[in-house]
Parts: sequence; C-alpha cells; structure tokens
Amino acid sequence: MRHLPRGHAAGADRGAAAVEMALVLPLLAAVLFGIIDFGRMFNAQISLTEAAREGARAVALGLDPDTRIAATLGAVPGTPEVTACAGDRDDDAVVALRQEFEAITPVDALLGGVTLTATGVMPCAG
Repeated sequence: MRHLPRGHAAGADRGAAAVEMALVLPLLAAVLFGIIDFGRMFNAQISLTEAAREGARAVALGLDPDTRIAATLGAVPGTPEVTACAGDRDDDAVVALRQEFEAITPVDALLGGVTLTATGVMPCAG
C-alpha cells in the first residue's frame, strides 16, 4: 500500500477553519439574536393587542380597565401608556395602548427604538 507524500500545500490550510469561523460566527449570532428579538416583539404585540381588547371590554362594562390591562399583560416588560375613552350607551369604548419595545440586540440604536401600539374597541353595554 502506497502512502501519498505530504506536501507543503496540506500545511498551508492549517487554521483556515478557525479563521472562517471567526468571520462567520458574528454574522450567525446577529441573525440568531435578530430572530429571537423579532419573536419577542411579535409576542409583545399580541399581548398588547389582547390587553387593549380586555381594557376596552372593561370600560364598556363600567369596570376599571387598569387592573384588566395589567392582568392581561402579565410578563410583558415595561408599562404601557393607556388612553381610555368611555362612550355613551350607543357609542364604543376605545382603549389605546402604546409601549416602547426593549430589544436584547442593539437594534434600538440603529432604528431609533420600536414603539408598539394596539387599540381595542368594544360597544358600550347599556
């Protein structure tokens, strides 16, 4: 059985994998954390929309909307701005929520921050 001679070309590739990994790893990490941030933002938007609906339902029924909104938001970080408008019997109750999203990546510095908004509308019960 013949062995192939080791040439100088095989030794020239030493450390190439480490250099390639050093170039690709930051990009891969940025994409991964971007996906995680997008999922967190999407979850916060869904929670904010549900809280706006619950707050509008509470206003329409004559209840305190702040406790319903706080209970619905639960683990969402931050405190939203609440704007409630109670209408007459034939009008709609409207609750608008606005909240700054806090990303774990430095995307806020690039985009200037992300503001999530949600509006809940319910007919007033008479």
